[in-house]
Amino acid sequence: MQAFNNSLLLFCGFLLLSACNSGSSASETPIITTETYTNPVGDSTLRMGDPFVMQFDGKYYLYGTAGRDGFKCWSSDNLRDWTYEGYAFQETADSFGENSYWAPEVIHYQGKFYMTYSCKPKDEARYPDMMLICLAESDSPTGPFTDKYAPWIDRGFSCIDAHIFVDEDTQPYVYFDRVGYIGKWPAGYMFGIIYAMELDRQSLQPNSDTVRIAEAEQDWENPQSDFSRCNEGAFVFKENGKYYLTYSANHWRDPFYGIGYATADHPLGPWTKPMDNPLIAKDSLRGVFGPGHNSFTRSPDGREMFIVYHTHVSHENKDRTVNIDRVTIDDQGKLVVAGPTRNPQSLPSGSE
Repeated sequence: MQAFNNSLLLFCGFLLLSACNSGSSASETPIITTETYTNPVGDSTLRMGDPFVMQFDGKYYLYGTAGRDGFKCWSSDNLRDWTYEGYAFQETADSFGENSYWAPEVIHYQGKFYMTYSCKPKDEARYPDMMLICLAESDSPTGPFTDKYAPWIDRGFSCIDAHIFVDEDTQPYVYFDRVGYIGKWPAGYMFGIIYAMELDRQSLQPNSDTVRIAEAEQDWENPQSDFSRCNEGAFVFKENGKYYLTYSANHWRDPFYGIGYATADHPLGPWTKPMDNPLIAKDSLRGVFGPGHNSFTRSPDGREMFIVYHTHVSHENKDRTVNIDRVTIDDQGKLVVAGPTRNPQSLPSGSE
């Protein structure tokens, strides 16, 4: 790793990190390091949408939408340098799905690793023009994952982008997007609505009715669009007694794709979106286009929180890259992102 010993860079790094940590709910002590990263992270081969990072046993594991036949995995010690681990899940002749493998997420729960993902079913006659959500399991974060329930969520409509949140009382919930099309192409519009359900603690099967969580309503989400009216890609966490839900709005190919958030006092809501959304948006001056579909993780020592999200390579190139930025929560309970960044940032605290 390259070390920067120049005193001016050290001083700038000190000022930057002091600003990032102001209002933080984790730590008020400035964290100084001479090691840096720059977005997008990884080398030129690390291209994916919907990046999800799981932290387990001192390592980070990264999954995302990055192929038509399954999901690959990368590992890291510091969120900057990523090692390819191969396929975590790969389609076989007996698989439920074929192509359109989207938005994998992995959790460690009751001694096993569980992967949620979306796919297009092979059985077109039974599931005409649909996307459905499956649940796979493994004994290792790098796989191989095999289907446990395929499909897992089948409510008679297309659904994508599943996210499992386990509350402090060990009650698990699943959040997902109902997606579809209103009208007849090309005269109608696409829609995405986030729903949630309780899960059985043992089987992880849904055991409640769906609850409508979020849909396009704020101006930046283009709720009257004649192309795409979407909320999607939910991620939920709890901090200081409050539940936070992040989501993405607009179409993923749109440079104005962005990330918003909502808060609630219960995992099933009601959820309230702040007026200062979006949390992360297009920034042409910094070369940030199409930021969206995020996850969260913490630094190796747990003192800092990071948002992991994708952006387009450029305004014209819709390939997606992986980005990470620091997140704090201010005294009013608002999420604050120190970004989107394109200049060097200090590595997460506790990185070696």
